[in-house]
Amino acid sequence: MDLSKRVSLWSVEDVLEWVQEQLPAHMSTLQMAIIKHAISGRALLRLKDHHLELLGVEAEEQQQEILQDLLLLRVQEEINELNDICAECFSE
Repeated sequence: MDLSKRVSLWSVEDVLEWVQEQLPAHMSTLQMAIIKHAISGRALLRLKDHHLELLGVEAEEQQQEILQDLLLLRVQEEINELNDICAECFSE
């Protein structure tokens, strides 16, 4: 998975690749839901526990595991946004 690409720009295929790499135990549960609901990177960043339940991840422990990984993605996205802002400030 190319993490240099902004998560918010990920396609459904990128999301599936990330799930396969980061959450292989949940791939069978999430794969069909990601495809069915066309979950892109932008949508992935917005997922909350109740969304995971609707997508078939019912166990709270599993939801927490996924939410921790999603939090790391959100932090990386924020860092990338801040880097972009700083780059724009210094290029002016």
